[in-house]
Amino acid sequence: MIKTLLDRVPQWIMGSLMLAGIAIIFVNVVSRYLFGKAIFWAEEVLVFMSMWGVFLGMVAITFNGAHLNMDLFSARFTGRWKLALNGLIWVVLVACCLFVATQSWKTVLLFAQSGQVSVAAGIPKAIPHAALLVGFALAALAAVVRVRAYFTGKF
Repeated sequence: MIKTLLDRVPQWIMGSLMLAGIAIIFVNVVSRYLFGKAIFWAEEVLVFMSMWGVFLGMVAITFNGAHLNMDLFSARFTGRWKLALNGLIWVVLVACCLFVATQSWKTVLLFAQSGQVSVAAGIPKAIPHAALLVGFALAALAAVVRVRAYFTGKF
């Protein structure tokens, strides 16, 4: 159940967003070159879709421990030193995710209260900005769920 929520669902949504984005680009190109009319909202919506894709992808990456990391020195650590370093990395990861999620919550709330919408598509700005809130909150949850794997480095 947890693997489905924090790994498979984000990957499925990312794939769906990519396919929808390709469809929008294709229709926009055909519309522009065959009919002389571009879809004015296409680029804005593609940016918003990309935001959601990136931040949902972060959840799956966090769940699977597939982050980029600099292990020039840490690869040489063993035993308790390695455990302590992995624990510190986990604490910093969760703390940073929760901090960004908290700040994102404030931003989404401001956009929702003000009723601001995007220029071309008229999409409420709270929706694309909620990608950060959802992504970082779920990434923190994924790290907490996989805490043992983070400490031992075994994914």
